[in-house]
Amino acid sequence: MALDKPEILAPAGDKTCFLAAVAGGADAVYMGLKHFSARMAAQNFSMAELAQLRHLADEKNVRMYIAMNVMAKSGDLNAVGRQVDKLRRYAKPDALIVQDLGVAAAARQAGYAGEIHLSTLANVTHPAALPLVHEKLGINRVILPRELSIDEIKQCDQACPDSMTLEVFVHGALCYGVSGRCYWSTYLGGKSSLRGRCVQPCRRMYSQGGGKARLFSCQDLSMDVLAKIMHEAPKVAGWKIEGRKKGPHYVYHATRAYKLLRDDPGPEEKKEALALLERALGRQGTRYNFLPQRPISAVAPEKSTASGLQIGRTKRERKGFSISCREKLLGGDVLRVGFEDEPWHQTVLVRKRQPKAKPLPCSAVKALPPDNTPVFLIDRKEPELMQEIKELQAKTDKFPSPKIEPSQFSVYKPKPHKGRVRTQTMHVNRRAPQGRIPGNRGLWLDSFNLKSVPQKSVSDIWWWLPPVIWPNEEEWFAGMVGKALAKGARKFVANAPWQAAFLQSSKKPLLTWAGPFCNAGNVLAINQMKKLDFKGVILSPELTREDYLRLPRESPLPLGIVTEGLWPLCVSRTIAEGVREETAITSPMNETLWVRKYGQNYWVFPGWPMSLSAEKKTLANAGYALFVAVHEPWPKAVPRANRTSQINWNLKLL
Repeated sequence: MALDKPEILAPAGDKTCFLAAVAGGADAVYMGLKHFSARMAAQNFSMAELAQLRHLADEKNVRMYIAMNVMAKSGDLNAVGRQVDKLRRYAKPDALIVQDLGVAAAARQAGYAGEIHLSTLANVTHPAALPLVHEKLGINRVILPRELSIDEIKQCDQACPDSMTLEVFVHGALCYGVSGRCYWSTYLGGKSSLRGRCVQPCRRMYSQGGGKARLFSCQDLSMDVLAKIMHEAPKVAGWKIEGRKKGPHYVYHATRAYKLLRDDPGPEEKKEALALLERALGRQGTRYNFLPQRPISAVAPEKSTASGLQIGRTKRERKGFSISCREKLLGGDVLRVGFEDEPWHQTVLVRKRQPKAKPLPCSAVKALPPDNTPVFLIDRKEPELMQEIKELQAKTDKFPSPKIEPSQFSVYKPKPHKGRVRTQTMHVNRRAPQGRIPGNRGLWLDSFNLKSVPQKSVSDIWWWLPPVIWPNEEEWFAGMVGKALAKGARKFVANAPWQAAFLQSSKKPLLTWAGPFCNAGNVLAINQMKKLDFKGVILSPELTREDYLRLPRESPLPLGIVTEGLWPLCVSRTIAEGVREETAITSPMNETLWVRKYGQNYWVFPGWPMSLSAEKKTLANAGYALFVAVHEPWPKAVPRANRTSQINWNLKLL
């Protein structure tokens, strides 16, 4: 579905930001409710607010997209359905943004008939996936990963069905890990990024051999004038600006800038757009991989990756400290002193207009910052913008605010799998062992393993596909699957549901399971995997004891669980210059991690394994068909830890 012009899709974390997006000329705004949103730290919206804003959106011809882009647990599904039921009746969103196929299924059960957009967290990374998600799952739009080059975006554009569209990020924060492939916050802090609770451990200081640096903290994505190249991909129907935790100043300036850049700008409009982006209070920008002939690491430890515009530095005084500013300040400006992981980090509210030459006196709320601590302008309320927002607010207040009645929706769950279960253990290795291959062995699919395994053992091996396949390697992996099938392979583990597209050509029945990177955590998601012809599902490693013990009783397919091994903190497509692979890296809490490259991706591993070995009897009694042990060669230069992790087993997954 090609549009005349891609829509400018603006973020909104609260009502003021929504109004700023409308004032800036956004064609669509995406936002979340107070539950089931991947930006739970944003203020987010009530149902009554959304119902009122719907009237304003209709008047201004602005589309409203509601993000429900979290991994859901089975216990969430009724609440998800009730929320969608109320959205359907009161807010009438033009689209829901989801990462979890179970949420999509619950939305349809609740009677939602609008578009469903698949979040970048769903990790649809390669062209062959697009027809599959549209035809088998009814997805209307896919939001592509931020790691793609323009050539890879064009590949996806060419594979996209005519009745489906694509969306691409053009501006805003970058995650170090590939979206949907980051478990760092869970592993170190018990707060899942897949559930909207990321504590951003990648932004912290790390050390490797010498001084400390922000070895994993990314700059912001900024396509700016290069965004126009995406006109060559006509099915890219949305230019998306990240930033649901940002203020109205950022939303307004970024929206205006990309609207100018989209509308065939001349030299003056380009200049104005670049000035708007420079004043939008984001981090330093990068084009990342957008230009394939000039890929850039998103991580530059020598540069600041603090959000906001650096406007000065601190100086200690007898009573507190002062800020010497190279910018004039306005009343209502919000300043941030230092970085969030520093003991003197604090915010300062500017009470009145301040000339740029005059030091701003401050009292230390926390520890006194050292001299020359950088200070950033992180939010601003210009009088002209605030007046425009005030007028839009007054208009919104005149619209009716409905009384929100509770929903009685109850999700329909598929019939549980009734087959007999005998628990087996699968050992997954990077390299094929010498000699005879023991039964129930898993190997990562690559040319070395496929050549090394004796012909008679190929059909016994579980061939594991990687957690990310990029467009420029899709043909190679499709060829590897074809070679494996030709040699007699019949067992596969797909680590994105869409990798089922590689297996559709087989004329013989296959035993294919959805792997743990598919992030399945509820019965409706498992049922969607069944629609994609999977015969079993290895659950997400992020679930808790309660969730794991509940699911076998409800699941329409046999289930597996990762019980031991080195589970990655994240999988990334970038690495900072100077970071050495296979060498210990130390976190601020003296935790050890290390990096290893496989193909185009960098896997970041913790310095200690996960283990649910002590719970195997409990899990077997609960009805699990498969235990998975993931083996990773240990680097010689990294010391082995004397501990293991149970990840979230004994925690609550908020």
